[in-house]
Amino acid sequence: MDYSKLREMTCMYSIFRDLAIIILSAKFFGLAARKCKAPQVVGEILAGLLIGPCLLNLVQINDTISVFAEIGVVLLMFSTGLGTNLKELMRAGPIATLIACIGVLVPLMGGTLLYSAFYGFSAIGSPEFFRALFIGTIMTATSVSITVATLQELGHLKSFLGTTIVSAAVIDDVIGIIVLTCVLGASSGEGTGIGGVLVQTALFFLVAVGIGYVFHCAMKWLDSRNPHTQRSLAFCFAMAYIAEKYFGIADITGAYIAGIVLCTLHDAAYVERRVDISNYVIFAPIFFVSIGLKTDISGLTPEILLFSVCFVLVALLAKIIGCGLAARACRFNWGDSLKVGVGMMTRGEVALIVAQKGLEVGVVEPVYFTAVILLIVVSSVATPLALKALFTKMPPVPHPSEAKK
Repeated sequence: MDYSKLREMTCMYSIFRDLAIIILSAKFFGLAARKCKAPQVVGEILAGLLIGPCLLNLVQINDTISVFAEIGVVLLMFSTGLGTNLKELMRAGPIATLIACIGVLVPLMGGTLLYSAFYGFSAIGSPEFFRALFIGTIMTATSVSITVATLQELGHLKSFLGTTIVSAAVIDDVIGIIVLTCVLGASSGEGTGIGGVLVQTALFFLVAVGIGYVFHCAMKWLDSRNPHTQRSLAFCFAMAYIAEKYFGIADITGAYIAGIVLCTLHDAAYVERRVDISNYVIFAPIFFVSIGLKTDISGLTPEILLFSVCFVLVALLAKIIGCGLAARACRFNWGDSLKVGVGMMTRGEVALIVAQKGLEVGVVEPVYFTAVILLIVVSSVATPLALKALFTKMPPVPHPSEAKK
C-alpha cells in the first residue's frame, strides 16, 4: 500500500470538512449577528475567531481556503463596482469629491501619526514608515452598505444630504483603493518608488478605460441579443489578473474597475444579483471567516490592546472631523455637517480587504487585525444609532444649492 498517496488523499478530503465547518459557522453566527441588529459580517468574523487558532482551533488557514477567500474578495469588489450609481455620483459632484478627499487625508495622517507615536517616528521610505502609513490606509475606508441601509431606514437616502453622504462614501472607497495600491507598490521594495507607482497606476487606468470601453460596447451589443448571460465574470477575473500581473496593482482594483465599467449596462442589476448569490453562498463567508482564522491574539499585549482602543478612537474622530469640516466648507450648516461626518465614520468590508492585502505582503502583522475588527464592530453599531439620534433632534436644513431651485 502506498501510504504517501493515502496521506495525500486524506489531506485532500479534509478540505471538505474545513469548508463545511467554515460555512456552517459563518451562517449561524451571521444570522445571530443580524438578530442582534449588527452587520452579518461581524458574526462571520467572530465565527473565524471561534473555530480558528484563537479559540477552538478546529480549522487552520491553508492554500485552498486562501484561494477561495481571494475569489471572494475579488467578487465582492466587482459587485461593489456593479452597484455604483454613476448618475448619482456625478450629480453630487464637487461637494462629495471634496468631502471624500478630506475624509481620506485626515484618517490617513491620523493613523500614520498614531502608529508613529506608539512605535517611534521613522525615516520616509523605511519599512516602519510604510507600516505606519498602512495603518493610516486602513482607516481611510468607509462602508457604503451600512450607510445606505441606515439612511434608507431613516427616509433620507434620496435627499440632497443623503445623496452627498452616499456619493462621498463611494468616492472615498475609490480614493482609498488608489491609496492602497500606491502604498503597497511603494512598500514592495522593487525600487519603483511612489512616483513610479503613480505612473503605473495612471497607465493601468488608461488601459482599463480602453479595454473597458471596448468590452462595454461588446457587452451592450451581446446583451441586446442574448440577455442574462454570465460573460461579465470573465471580464472581472481578466481585469484582476491584468492589474496584478502587468501593472503591480492590487487585483481588487482591477475587479472594482470592471464593475464600474459594466454598472451602466441594462443587465447590470441582474449580473450583480447573480454574483451576489454565488458570493453570498460560499466565497464571501469564507473570506470573512478567513480574517478570523488569520487573526493571532497570542501576541496580544497590553500595549497592543491600548493601541487598538486608540486606533478605534482616532479612526472615528478623524472621519467626523475631516468630513464634517469639509461639509461645513461646502456650505452645510453645523448640524448637517455633523451628520455627514458621522455618516462617513462606519467601516466594513473595504477596511477588512485593505488589512488583508497588507497581511499578504507583510506590511502589517496578524495581531493588528484585532484593532480592525474592533473598529468595524464599534463603528457598525455606533453609526446607525448616532445618525438616528442626530436626524431626530436636528432635522436636515435645505442646502443653498437646493434653495436656488
